[in-house]
Amino acid sequence: MGAYSRASGVCARGCLDSAGPWTMSRALRPPLPPLCFFLLLLLAAPGARAGGYETCPTVQPNMLNVHLVPHTHDDVGWLKTVDQYFYGIKNDIQHAGVQYILDSVISALLSDPTRRFIYVEIAFFSRWWYQQTNATQEVVRDLVRQGRLEFANGGWVMNDEAATHYGAIVDQMTLGLRFLEDTFGNDGRPRVAWHIDPFGHSREQASLFAQMGFDGFFFGRLDYQDKWVRMQKLEMEQVWRASTSLKPPTADLFTGVLPNGYNPPRNLCWDVLCVDQPVVEDPRSPEYNAKELVDYFLNVATAQGRYYRTNHIVMTMGSDFQYENANMWFKNLDKLIRLVNAQQAKGSSVHVLYSTPACYLWELNKANLTCLGGLACPVGHDPALNAPAAVGHSGPVTFPVGRPSNARQAGRPNIPLCLQVCNQLEALVGLAANVGPYGSGDSAPLNEAMAVLQHHDAVSGTSRQHVANDYARQLAAGWGPCEVLLSNALARLRGFKDHFTFCRQLNISICPLSQTAARFQVIVYNPLGRKVNWMVRLPVSEGVFVVKDPNGRTVPNDVVIFPSSDSQAHPPELLFSASLPALGFSTYSVAQVPRWKPQARAPQPIPRRSWSPALTIENEHIRATFDPDTGLLMEIMNMNQQLLLPVRQTFFWYNASIGDNESDQASGAYIFRPNQQKPLPVSRWAQIHLVKTPLVQEVHQNFSAWCSQVVRLYPGQQHLELEWSVGPIPVGDTWGKEVISRFDTPLETKGRFYTDSNGREILERRRDYRPTWKLNQTEPVAGNYYPVNTRIYITDGNMQLTVLTDRSQGGSSLRDGSLELMVHRRLLKDDGRGVSEPLMENGSGAWVRGRHLVLLDTAQAAAAGHRLLAEQEVLAPQVVLAPGGGAAYNLGAPPRTQFSGLRRDLPPSVHLLTLASWGPEMVLLRLEHQFAVGEDSGRNLSAPVTLNLRDLFSTFTITRLQETTLVANQLREAASRLKWTTNTGPTPHQTPYQLDPANITLEPMEIRTFLASVQWKEVDG
Repeated sequence: MGAYSRASGVCARGCLDSAGPWTMSRALRPPLPPLCFFLLLLLAAPGARAGGYETCPTVQPNMLNVHLVPHTHDDVGWLKTVDQYFYGIKNDIQHAGVQYILDSVISALLSDPTRRFIYVEIAFFSRWWYQQTNATQEVVRDLVRQGRLEFANGGWVMNDEAATHYGAIVDQMTLGLRFLEDTFGNDGRPRVAWHIDPFGHSREQASLFAQMGFDGFFFGRLDYQDKWVRMQKLEMEQVWRASTSLKPPTADLFTGVLPNGYNPPRNLCWDVLCVDQPVVEDPRSPEYNAKELVDYFLNVATAQGRYYRTNHIVMTMGSDFQYENANMWFKNLDKLIRLVNAQQAKGSSVHVLYSTPACYLWELNKANLTCLGGLACPVGHDPALNAPAAVGHSGPVTFPVGRPSNARQAGRPNIPLCLQVCNQLEALVGLAANVGPYGSGDSAPLNEAMAVLQHHDAVSGTSRQHVANDYARQLAAGWGPCEVLLSNALARLRGFKDHFTFCRQLNISICPLSQTAARFQVIVYNPLGRKVNWMVRLPVSEGVFVVKDPNGRTVPNDVVIFPSSDSQAHPPELLFSASLPALGFSTYSVAQVPRWKPQARAPQPIPRRSWSPALTIENEHIRATFDPDTGLLMEIMNMNQQLLLPVRQTFFWYNASIGDNESDQASGAYIFRPNQQKPLPVSRWAQIHLVKTPLVQEVHQNFSAWCSQVVRLYPGQQHLELEWSVGPIPVGDTWGKEVISRFDTPLETKGRFYTDSNGREILERRRDYRPTWKLNQTEPVAGNYYPVNTRIYITDGNMQLTVLTDRSQGGSSLRDGSLELMVHRRLLKDDGRGVSEPLMENGSGAWVRGRHLVLLDTAQAAAAGHRLLAEQEVLAPQVVLAPGGGAAYNLGAPPRTQFSGLRRDLPPSVHLLTLASWGPEMVLLRLEHQFAVGEDSGRNLSAPVTLNLRDLFSTFTITRLQETTLVANQLREAASRLKWTTNTGPTPHQTPYQLDPANITLEPMEIRTFLASVQWKEVDG
C-alpha cells in the first residue's frame, strides 16, 4: 500500500484517519444465488471456451476504447496480520475481509456475463479456494476458463522490488503460479505482471518477469518527475530492455504506467469504503446526476488519452480491499458503461467496456502490428524506476527503508539459507526425508512463510509492529517441519541416527549443546555447488578442545574470549576451519580436554597513545591498518596486487526529520528524510582490543554503549570482515536516529557508484542524476540513496572498493570516494503514510548484528571476488550439532562422515540456484551463470559454460529432463510471448531450440530451469 493522497474517498495508504472511510460500516453483501442459477448463467455466457486472449471482449477500432479493470488490492499483511485480513478480524484497525471479497465477486460475476474481475494475491486466493465446495470450485473454474475471472501476476504475494533477493522473488512467484497451474491449467496462467503498489521498480524484476514468460508488466508508482516527463513524451508505455547481458528479447518486457496509480479516477469510486455518489439515472430524482457523470467521464477519458499512443486506455476500478460488496461496484459500472456508450449515437467516439490487463495488452499489441507503418514502441534502458529513498516536496518518490532487522534479526536463524538447505536435502534424499525416524518433515510451510515475507509490506518493514511479529511467527512455525526433514535426511545420508540440534540463536553466540557438552559432533552442510573452506565458530565454555576432521585427523583450533565482563552475552568461542564438499557435509568431532588449564586467547586492550605505532592485522592477502590515536580503520592493502588505499570507516547517524519549513514530512517506515545533510559521528574514536591467533586476527572496536564492531581476518581470506552490533539506539534526547556505516577514501569517483539489482546485475548510479529526465533534487541525502541487496562499490577505473552486505540495506555515495550503508533506525514520529505508528522496535528487534565484507582489488579483477563472495554469503554453510552416541540408520551400513550430492564440482561461474522436490520422483533444478558479459576477463569467468547433467548428482539418476520457463509453468519449447516492434529495430533471430542433457550451455547471466524425472539410489555407507 502506499502514499497517494485520498481521491474522492479512495484509500491507498496515506488516508487512515478516524473519520475516514475505513471506519464506515460494511454494507450487507448480497446472498449467493443457488448453484443451478450459476450453471444457467455459465451456459449462456458468451466467449470462447478456452482461457487466454481469445476470450477478450470486442472493441471499436475507430474509437477511444476505455478498458475498465475491476480489481482489489489485498495486502498480505500491513495494518493487520494475514489471518486478520483474510477473516475480516480487527475491523476497528482497518475494514477488510478478503474471504468476503471473493465470495461477493464470484456472485457478482455470475449475475452478468459481461462483467470481469482480476485477482492477484494467491496466498489469499488459495486459502479461500480450499474452503469452497466442489460445486463452487467448478463454477470458479468456468469463470476462469471464460476469461471473466483473470489472474494477474499470480505470485504468492506481490513482492517488494527494492529489498528482495532475486532467488526469493523466483521462489514466491513459482509457488503462486504452480497453484494456478495445478488448479486451472493453462486457463489460469497470468499473461501480465501486475505490481501496482510496490514503491519503485527494479530492472532485475522486469528481467525476471520476462524470463517467467509474461507478455507485459503494469505498475502504479513511479517518481512524480519521471511520470510528468513520460506523459509529455508519450512514453507511459514502452519496452523495457532489462538486461545488458541477456540477448534481446529474452529480458525485454512491454511495460506500462497506470494513469491513476491503482485507484479509480476521482469521483468514480463506488465501493462501500468510498464516499462518491452512485449513478442516479432517474431524471425525476432530485439526486439525478447521470448526465453530469457521463460528461465528466468523457472528459477524463479524453484527457487521459492524450498521454498514450494508441486508441486504448485503461482505468483501474478498485483499490485496497475493495469489492466486499461487489454488487455496489458492478451495478454502478454497468450503468456507466451503458450510458457512456449510448452517447455514440450522438457522435461520441468513446467506447467503454469491462476488460482486464491482459485484454488491454492484447489490444496494444494488435495496434502495434496493424498501425500504418507500425507503431514502434520506445525502448527503455532505465536502471530502475523510482529507486531513491527520498520524498520530494511535490509527492513521494520512495522505496521503503523500513526495518533493517527484518531480513535477518539478531537471535534468529538465517531463514533463507535454512529454506534452501531444506529444499536441497529433500530433493537429494527423496521420500525418506519426509517420512523417517524423526517424524513427518515438510518444506512447504517454510516455503509459504518465506513467500509471504517477500510481500511489499513485509520484507520492506512497512507493516505495523504486531504484523511484523506475526511474520516472524510464521517463519518460526515453518522452520519446525524443516528441522524434522533435515534430521531425517541427515540420518539417512550419514547412516546414523542422532539427536540433532539446530542452534537457532547461533548468530548471537547461543548454542546450549556446544556450551554445556564435553563432547559433541558438528555437521556442516555446504549448499553451494563447489567446495569451500569455512571457519566454524561455536560458543563454548572455557577450556582446551580437540577437534577432529571426518577422517579422524586432528585439526587446529582456538578458543577466543571477547572483551566483556558478561560471559553469558559474550561466551568464549571455539574456532576451527572446516573443509566442505560441494552440496554436501563434513562431520567434525569436538571433545573438551579435562583438567587442562584454559588457554583461550583473550583480546588485549590497546591504550590510546599518540606515540603508539599503527596497529595492523594481516594474512597472506590483506593487511588492515588502524589509527593508534582513534582506533579507527585507516588503510587497506591488497598484498597480491600491491594496492594500497587509505580507508577510514566509522559510524554516523542522521537526525531524523520530524518536519520543517519546506515540508511537514517526517522520517518513518516509508520515508528516509534527515533534517540535515551532514550526519553526526557516533564517536570520534573507538576503544579497541586486539586478538591474534594462528586462526584469526581481530580488532574489537567499541564506539559507544550501543555501537561496536569486530574487524576480522582469517587465514586465506581475501576480504576484510566487519561484524557490527548496533542498538538499542538511544532516543532519550528526543532525536530519532538513522545509523550508517561510512567508508571514506581518496578515490576520484566522479559522482558515480554502483549497486546490485536484487542481487544480480550491477547498475551504475550517479549522484543527483536520473538517466531519463533532468532531476530537480529536493532531498540531497535521501534522493541519492538506492537499494543495496548484496553489494555496493566505488572505483576510479583502476582500484575498486566493494562492500558486500548480509541483508538488504539502503546505500549511497554522497561525495566522491565515499560510500555508506544504513544499518539501523529508530524513530519517534510516524511518517504519515498509513502505518500510523513510529518505527520504534523493542525487544530483539531493537538490537541488530550484521556483517559487511570489504574487498579491495583492481577494477578489472574485482568481479571475480565479489560475485563468488556474494554467492557464499547468501548461501553460507549450515551448522547442525549432535551429541553423538546414536544408533545406526540401517544395520550393517557403516556411518558416513562426509558426503557430496554432486559427482563433480560446478564451475565457479555456475550457481545452483534451485534444487527442490517437485513431487513424486521429480525435482526442480535451476542453474545460473552468475557473471555478466565482459565482467571478468582474467579468469574467463564471463565466458559461456557447458555442463553435463546426466550423471551430475550422486543420489539420483535423471531419467527424463524437460526445460521450462523460469517459474516452471510452461515448457520452454512451447512457450511464446507477444512480439513488439521497437524503435531499435527488429530483435535478433532466435536459434532453434534443442535440449541435450549432456550439453547444457549457460550464457552470461542466463538462468535455465528444468523439471527432472529422477530415480533415487540406495545410499551407500
